[in-house]
Formats: sequence, C-alpha cells, structure tokens
Amino acid sequence: MRFNIISIVSVSLVAGLALQPVIAVPGSNLKPRRTTSILTNPDAQPDLPSPSAAATVAAAESLNLDNIQGDILIGMKKNKERFIFFSINNAKSFKKSLKVLALAITSTTQLLDVNKQPQAMVNIAFSQTGLNALNITDSLGDPAFAGGMFTDAAFLGDPGTSNWVSAFAGTSIHGVFLLASDSTDLIDIEIASIKVLFGSSITQQYSLAGQVRPGDQLGHEHFGFMDGISQPGISGFTANPTPGQTVIDPGHILLNETGDPVARPSWAKDGSFLAFRQLKQLVPEFEKFLADNPINEPGLTPAQGSALFGARLMGRWKSGAPVDLAPMFDDPELASDPLRNNNFNFSHPGSDLTSDQSNCPFSAHIRKTAPRSDFNPVNVNNHIIRAGIPYGPEVSTTEAASNVTQTERGLAFIAYQSNIGAGFRFIQHSWANNPGFIFGKNDSTPGFDAVIGQNAGQARFISGLDPTDASRDFTLVMDFVQSRGGEYFFSPSISALKTTFST
Repeated sequence: MRFNIISIVSVSLVAGLALQPVIAVPGSNLKPRRTTSILTNPDAQPDLPSPSAAATVAAAESLNLDNIQGDILIGMKKNKERFIFFSINNAKSFKKSLKVLALAITSTTQLLDVNKQPQAMVNIAFSQTGLNALNITDSLGDPAFAGGMFTDAAFLGDPGTSNWVSAFAGTSIHGVFLLASDSTDLIDIEIASIKVLFGSSITQQYSLAGQVRPGDQLGHEHFGFMDGISQPGISGFTANPTPGQTVIDPGHILLNETGDPVARPSWAKDGSFLAFRQLKQLVPEFEKFLADNPINEPGLTPAQGSALFGARLMGRWKSGAPVDLAPMFDDPELASDPLRNNNFNFSHPGSDLTSDQSNCPFSAHIRKTAPRSDFNPVNVNNHIIRAGIPYGPEVSTTEAASNVTQTERGLAFIAYQSNIGAGFRFIQHSWANNPGFIFGKNDSTPGFDAVIGQNAGQARFISGLDPTDASRDFTLVMDFVQSRGGEYFFSPSISALKTTFST
C-alpha cells in the first residue's frame, strides 16, 4: 500500500477527523499506478539499479532501502524539483503533522520502481536549529552540521554573506521539504496539501524551483556540460558498477552503516547529511571568457580552441566525454556510453603522472574534486552523492548578445554524506579552494578549481590549461559560479521520522 499526502489530507478535510486516525482509513490512500517515471535517465549517466537487483545487493549488505529517504542515493535524476525552506513555530503541532507526513515520505525502494512511485516525491530534512526547535538534543557527531553553513561561509571561501539569499543569512531555517515529479502541477498540489497539513505550525522562509534543461540539454548544467556521470557506487545499492566507478561503503553516505566510524545515536541510522548550496552561474560571461581564450593548437579553429579550453577547465567536453580519453576533440559517442565515459584515472602508459597534463590539467574541475589515481591507493574517504538540479531560465538572446547575465540561473547543489567535514566541506575547502592541490606534482601550485574554486572574491590563478605550455597561468578576476548561500541539513530515516522526530 502506498500512502500519499494528498489523499491523507483530503480525507482529513472531508471527514473532519483528527490527524492521527486518518492513517487508519486504508482504501482512501491508494493512488493510481504510474506508467512513466518521475525520474530522468540521460544516456551518459550510470543507470540506477532495477528494483530486484537493488533488493538483492541491499540484502547482502543488510541495507534497508525502505527506510532510506529516496533522494539520498538516486543522484542527479530528478526532472522537476521544489525546495521549501521553513521554520517551526509550534513544535507540538508540527510533530502531530509530521507523524502523518512520515507515512507519505518517499523511500528509495519506491523511487526505483515506477509502479511504486508517488505522483510526487516528498522528502524532508532538518537543520541543527530545527533539531533544537523539536527538542532533539542528541549530538549527531558532526561539528559542521551543528554550527550551520552561515558560520562556515569564510571557510568555504565565500566573499562574505552579503550576496546570500536573505533566508540563508542566519539560522532561521529549521528544515526543508524536497518535492520532485515530472509535473510542476503535481508538485504544486503536493505543496498545497503539505501547507494544509502543517498549517500555522510552520512558516515558509524561502523556496527554489529547479528543473532539467530542455531538449538535448537534458542532464546538462547551465554552462552546457553533462553532469552526474562520476557518482560513486554504493555497496548495498549499486548492483552493477560501471567501469571506472569507485565503490564505497554505505557508511560514507549513511550514518551508522558499514564504513561510518563516528558514534551516533541509534535513531540516526540510515540518515544522511544534506549540504545545500544555491550556486549562481554567470553563463554569458563564462562563454565570453572561453571565446576570448582559445587554445592555439595547429589545425584548430578559434571556436574549436575555445571549446577545448572549456573542456580542459571542466575536465570533460560539454557532451560529457572526458578530456583524459578525448584530449583534442569532443567524442559524443564516447560521452553517451556509461561503460566508457568514466573509465579513466588520469594515468597513461609512458607518461609521468607527476608532470603530464597533456590529457587533463591538474586544475580541471573533475580532477580537483575526484583525483582518482593521483592518490595511491585510490581515495575512498572523501566522496559525496550529488543530487542537485539546475534552476532558472535558459540564456536569452539579449544576454547572449551582451555577454551579461540579467536573470539569475544556476545549480541547486545538493551533496549527501555521513560526514560533512570529510565530504562537501573537505572537497570545497581542501581541494577546490586550495591552489597547492593536487599535491606531489612538478608544479607545486596547480591553482584553484577552475569552476567552483573560491578565493573570498579575490582573483584566482589556474595553470596547466594550455596543452602547449603547461606552466602558463590564467587569472580569473570573476567567479563564474557564485554562492548565494545555503544550509546544512540532516535527512533522517523514515523510521526516525515516525518516532524520534514526531513524538
């Protein structure tokens, strides 16, 4: 039986019943089966496991996919999504409503099976101040989560918080509803039902709508690059890892599972920390930067040289083909093949891993954030599941002609991990923002991550981008990706929502 918050609320309104008895009305909570998935599946991205395959590997790892909120493990597969950030006004009333909502929270098992998918996915997560508001006093053993992102702004490289969305500039956000579907109308209906259910117990502080880009840009972020290719595989969830995919213990993403070394309260099992960042992208300005700095290789037109420059900044061509395997020209066929597009490690026979940047620069985004064989043995400790989605409109003809952003667009970035200090926070601060990383190279200062690296608003330098002169430095005086703020959240297990969070 699949519960849905729309039917739960509607029965409550019609019958005039108290909230808790409503869940005992069985037939009213059945919804028609879906025939199409609420998820997307671009060719370049690794497939999610089938329901039966996931059940088999989960049983071997003793992983309960029915207890894990659906957004945590599926990655960047959502079609349309809405984030509703809220504060809690009345904890007692909120808990009563949450007890009902917990029956409609979408699990991983549901999302993997079209026949079990709801009309719209509903998940929920809480900040540290949200836990405080609910009088949940157990420590989750994560200092970054406890402190919140607002106090972390300088550490993350943000140039202060004046550019942050006002709702994020403080600690007033207690939680976030995450809703996803293939229809904006279905999301709107679900949101309306949630607002009826929770009533005055919450106040909406902010909302953000995201959706995949249209047509052949499905799966691509606003700069035009295919995203979501190099997610780690998870033991107990990833049934058939693709070549080149690093498989990690579930405890790197889920609390109190194999691989999580931190002492946590027992109710935290199967939860995950959610790092949310609203990242504004200056697309016209980025495209002009590429056009102004083409790689001058024999046989390349200026347009091809600019495309190569962008590919070396990112580490992949816009199609998703890795420059490590396609160093001079894009290869869309390679890009669309998940059995090949992630099967590389930056090493090549006869080349020196400490000095050779002819295929992929040390400072390329995908190398700074996932160094692969630059570590020996391969790093399995600093990984995240990325579950973000683009927001904002496509670039207008006026913006493209003027090379100036007029309407905000970007990425609603989400990272799941069991330790923010070893996941998102570490990757951003110690790798992307660290000009000395990757270590052990003949160039001791490869520079900042060319895409997401931050230097508190100051200029950033990047080397290795020009294959004809690896020592040549480029200076970026503008951040093409700009933080608009965010928050750290905890996404509890479904069983914890039914007990610890609602009693």
